[in-house]
Order: sequence, then C-alpha cells, then structure tokens
Amino acid sequence: MWSVKYSGQAKKILKKGNNTLSCDAKDALNTLHLDLEEDGPTQNSWPNYSKLRGQRKGVDKRHCHLLKRRPTYVVCWEVKDLVNKVLEVYYVGTHEKAPY
Repeated sequence: MWSVKYSGQAKKILKKGNNTLSCDAKDALNTLHLDLEEDGPTQNSWPNYSKLRGQRKGVDKRHCHLLKRRPTYVVCWEVKDLVNKVLEVYYVGTHEKAPY
C-alpha cells in the first residue's frame, strides 16, 4: 500500500471547489487516488499516463489525464520515497496550466 499526499499547491486547487474541477473530474481524482494507493506510481490504465521527461537525476515524476474531454484535467505526481512508498500529487488542474 502506497501513501498518497498532496502538495500545498494541489491542496489549494482542490479547496477552491467548483471553480477549479468539475464533479466528474473530482470523482475521477478520487478513483485515481485509490489506484495510486493500491498500485503505486505506474498507472497504465489511465488516459495519457506517462513518466515526465527532462527531469533531474533521481526525480521520478508522472502524469495522466482524468477525463478525455474539454477541458482536459491533468494530475501530476512524484515518487517522494520509494522505500517507504510515498507519492505526492503536486498538480491537479487543466492541461493548459500543467507544469511540464
């Protein structure tokens, strides 16, 4: 079982409520959260899942899309501690503003 945490920025986005994520996107995020806890950072069954390129050595960042429609919502996470199985979601929001 993996521990999934949220960065301050991701928490702030989620607290904004209806202005940021649709209800469908929130439901998908909850499902992704459970999948991350259960299966860890590799989420091949999610749309557009991939490791992010151009990273510093030792940094493992990944992303996927929550919904296949407009606007497209994206979630980005990082493996913080492989030994203790800790992931951190650092971005939840639209594709246009994603930090990659």
